[in-house]
Amino acid sequence: MKEQGQAPSSLVQPSSPAVSYSWRKETEIDVERQVYLAECLARVPDVKKEKYPFQGEKLSRADIEWLLVTHENGRGPVDWDYRQQRQRKGLDLRGADLRQVDLCDLPLACFCGGLTRDEWQRTTLQQRDRAGVHLEGADLSRAHLEGAILEGAHLYGATLRGALLQGANLFRADLRSTYLREVHLERASLRGARLEGAYLPNAHLQGADLRNAFFDGASNLEGITLSDEKDGTAVMADVSWGNANLALVDWSRITRLGDESKAHQLRTGRGIVKQRAKQLEDYRAAVRATRQLANAMRAQGMNEEAIPFAYRAQALQRKVLWRQALWGDAEAPQQRTSLRDIGSRLRKLAALIFSYFLDAIAGYGYKPGRTAFIYLVVIAAFAVCYDTIGHLLPAEALIFSVTSFHGRGFLPGPFTLGSPVTALAATEAVMGLFIEISFIATFTQRFFGR
Repeated sequence: MKEQGQAPSSLVQPSSPAVSYSWRKETEIDVERQVYLAECLARVPDVKKEKYPFQGEKLSRADIEWLLVTHENGRGPVDWDYRQQRQRKGLDLRGADLRQVDLCDLPLACFCGGLTRDEWQRTTLQQRDRAGVHLEGADLSRAHLEGAILEGAHLYGATLRGALLQGANLFRADLRSTYLREVHLERASLRGARLEGAYLPNAHLQGADLRNAFFDGASNLEGITLSDEKDGTAVMADVSWGNANLALVDWSRITRLGDESKAHQLRTGRGIVKQRAKQLEDYRAAVRATRQLANAMRAQGMNEEAIPFAYRAQALQRKVLWRQALWGDAEAPQQRTSLRDIGSRLRKLAALIFSYFLDAIAGYGYKPGRTAFIYLVVIAAFAVCYDTIGHLLPAEALIFSVTSFHGRGFLPGPFTLGSPVTALAATEAVMGLFIEISFIATFTQRFFGR
């Protein structure tokens, strides 16, 4: 029979005493504190009543070290390096007060510091705020936070230099003025996160979800990595870049955004086959993300860097038009056989054909080389025709072709209106009109960024 005030032995010592915990810095808490924390752990979480094991409790590093060592009856903290452990649950620290606490190097993988996505959707703003762990000003440098649930967590002014947050959920987390140098956020969810004033030099954001995230002029993006072969490229639809200096990012390494890669996938992240409406939604998001990034670059005078993304946006828009022409109104399948739907499909088909034409002629105004090449091909092709049909000398045929191309019907020579050569000249004049319009658009896009 345990003496009063004695902590349960399974919570005091790890199940494997030989295990070395090199991250332990503090002297082990006394028995009285152990008993109190054990009682807290026994509390059953209740999201609706805003009750969690350590709700409102001020915890120290020594407390966290003891909780990690005794986690799951001495099994210890989650080791992210072992895949079979990634399904384990870490410490439940929702609502805990860890402000200004030194938590550097601690193994906090999979710990719960906020609501899960399903819980978030069923709760009020107050319930979400109360569930978020308070880590304002805390030092989490080099801490292991892989797979952590930090939705709505309070991390204002925290230090996370070199912290490992791969796959962590930071949905709508408050990361303002955080120190995130060399932090690892590969495939982490930062959707809707507040990153105003965040210091992110050399941060790793490959494959991260940045949708609806907020940056501003004080956000330092110097040397951040947004893409690699292993994790892909970050998802960026509806990011608010503010005045963040985008010139500090090496955009040449990115061929397409994560939004586009996501749109190409036929299944959702949960393995469910995408419905047509979902496919259209994803492609529209990819168009929007790419176009928004290009516009943000132009606003900062990065016209050359914006060109590949502006072109990709137009190419992705073709995929949207193709699916709209093929499927009609995917969101209202009952109207697919109506005359209105048929008319809408035909308009989308016409827009698709015109889009292909603009791409072939001038690359939507971003590839002037195509316009120049087509110009030379048209002039040469019609010169050959004039030489063959009109029996002109090669030099005369070339001059005649150039004159017809630019002259809009001015025909020097003995040809009558009924002559086949006249018909060819009229055709060339019409083609010339479209090519010149494309050339003007190309010139404007290329050199004036419009």
